[in-house]
Amino acid sequence: MATESSVWNTCNYSHDVTFFYNWVGKKISVGWTTQDFVVIGLGLTVCLIVVLANLMVMAAILLNRRFHFPIYYLLGNMAAADLFAGVAYTNLMLNTGPWTRMLTKEQWYIRGALIDISLTASVANLLAVAVERHQTIITMQLHSNMTKRRVVLLIVCIWVTAIIMGLVPSTFWNCECDLDDCSTVAPLYSRRFLIFWAVLNLLTFFIMVAVYARIFIYVRYQSRSTSQHTSEIRHSQTVVNLMKTISMVLGAFVICWTPGLMTLLLDGLLGKDSHANSYEKYCLVIAECNSLVNPIIYSLRDNEMRRTFKWILCCLCRRSAHQQREPSSVKINNPLPEETLGFVQKSAVRPLCKTQDTNDKDGWTEPRL
Repeated sequence: MATESSVWNTCNYSHDVTFFYNWVGKKISVGWTTQDFVVIGLGLTVCLIVVLANLMVMAAILLNRRFHFPIYYLLGNMAAADLFAGVAYTNLMLNTGPWTRMLTKEQWYIRGALIDISLTASVANLLAVAVERHQTIITMQLHSNMTKRRVVLLIVCIWVTAIIMGLVPSTFWNCECDLDDCSTVAPLYSRRFLIFWAVLNLLTFFIMVAVYARIFIYVRYQSRSTSQHTSEIRHSQTVVNLMKTISMVLGAFVICWTPGLMTLLLDGLLGKDSHANSYEKYCLVIAECNSLVNPIIYSLRDNEMRRTFKWILCCLCRRSAHQQREPSSVKINNPLPEETLGFVQKSAVRPLCKTQDTNDKDGWTEPRL
């Protein structure tokens, strides 16, 4: 009994969130300042744009049959991870500042777990894209022969892994039983977990960069050795363009997340001597912007994606205008005969999403839905 009592006393399950913040010396704002309102206002605005932009990407991949291939399904899952990140950051914005004092430990763990899940899902998805591209482009194919069932299974495994990694700190790997191991950036997290987390993700970054570098070298070599036949040159150029787009997505992800991961690594290694709290907010803002970068890259690099975005926005605008022009339900006497009225009504009908001619001067056509 004495042994059980001593073990229980070493674990600080009864302490609240404020205790751990005070223990590591991380201040919680007492009142709201102008800076807090500006940060939360801008943060929520960015989160809303992130959610809408990635919903647009997911809708484009779902509606356009030309995107119904494994690589685009994985990119759609990447958009889902970015959308999840937007939701996670929204939850963070609504539970930060003076609101932190009101959080229970369970709520605090959920706040951190959502961000961990979004990061893990993005990293695992990028790794899956790297493997898929490596297997496909080595044979100079544009799309892999992976079945939809395997793609769905892969996506499920990605999210299961992300959820498990997000729950690790709240279940057993925290500092509630070892206060000297508490992080200064995330006061309830174990510094050893932050070291493991940061090193794992940074190593994954290096592996993906190495894989893409090998793919690019191979594609360059094959492009030079291919014949001058028009179809082969066009196919090779399409492969290269898709690889450039994916590489830009990977590069943006590495650039946006590396500062945050290095902050976590320094915090895990040095603790309070790292002074991570002085710049961790800036790293978080950079990481948040990454979820907004991918839709921009797709719009700039992929002509088909850009045409699909235009088509979706055109449909939404036309439907909105059509609803505003609907006649009221007030019954009025019409002097026209029924036959004439029927002809006028039929001639007034217009499609909500007009099909564009393939020779349109604007250079875009309706996606193949």
